[in-house]
Amino acid sequence: MLDGVSVTLGGGPVVHNTTLDIAAGQVLALLGPSGCGKTTLLRAIAGLQPPSGGTITIGTQVMSDTTTFVPPERRHVGMVFQDGGLFPHLTVEQNVRFGLRHHADPERRVVEMLDLVSMREFSRRLPGTLSGGQRQRIAVARALAPEPSVLLLDEPFSALDAGLRVQIRREVKRLIAAFGITTIVVTHDQEEAFAMGEQIAVMSNGTIEQVGTPASLYETPATPWVAQFVGDGVRIAGNYVDGFVSTPFGRLPAHPAVDSVLAGGAVTAIVRPEQLALHTGTSGEVVDLEYYGHDVRYDVVLDDGLAVTVRALRPQFTTGDRVDVAFSGTSVPVWPNS
Repeated sequence: MLDGVSVTLGGGPVVHNTTLDIAAGQVLALLGPSGCGKTTLLRAIAGLQPPSGGTITIGTQVMSDTTTFVPPERRHVGMVFQDGGLFPHLTVEQNVRFGLRHHADPERRVVEMLDLVSMREFSRRLPGTLSGGQRQRIAVARALAPEPSVLLLDEPFSALDAGLRVQIRREVKRLIAAFGITTIVVTHDQEEAFAMGEQIAVMSNGTIEQVGTPASLYETPATPWVAQFVGDGVRIAGNYVDGFVSTPFGRLPAHPAVDSVLAGGAVTAIVRPEQLALHTGTSGEVVDLEYYGHDVRYDVVLDDGLAVTVRALRPQFTTGDRVDVAFSGTSVPVWPNS
């Protein structure tokens, strides 16, 4: 539990009055752009960075507040860094055993953890002789070996190539589920956050913008910034009247969660690429396309200058084709113009 946590670095605020309530056994993805304060907040939870204000509680124990600061080694927190953070001069087995000084049977525990990450045959190897994915497996095994109350993952897959990143991410997700451990995953990658997190906290400029399930963040973002950060979308100005917003694609139904303050007037709407469809027409031109196999991304510029992205299941158009763009979704999120 974080209650009003702030962190100051170099004389300036990095994290501002942050409050998060994470249920026991839950996986929370902390998502945000580089430099927004995600890692600083994670380090404050781990005890590696003293907060300048607020309270951090793990379970029922206060870890830091105005009068208390529990050192990192007594917080019962496991942490996996972006580069794994393994000791290069220790073997795989020794790295995993490092945090087991007070364990009743460290040898048995090391074997259990290496079996769990399918790395027992590499027990006598040094980290420098392993692949990036293997090193991350060992880093996770080392973090989980002491049976921590909380697991903190700081951009744990970003140093891996795309294919391996997905594979290791799935393996780590399986391990977390097997242990039922409360976990916070820091990432700037929306796909990674959606794949890992049961809940996602979106962070910007040191503050939490919104917390929710992946579906709620995507379908009912709290702000236009959140809407565009957690997925593609075109930002459109329009007028809201009686549950509909006028746009270049016609009158679109506003999401039912739209607040009653939108009784009328100028608004901003976000339209997702999968909510649009292309037809042969005259109102715009396909300027680029990318074929992914499972779908196609089209970049279209309308004659009024509006640039939109459209996702389709099959390739039907090519660069230079003249098209019309139509809305094919159910509703769009809408906000009053500030």
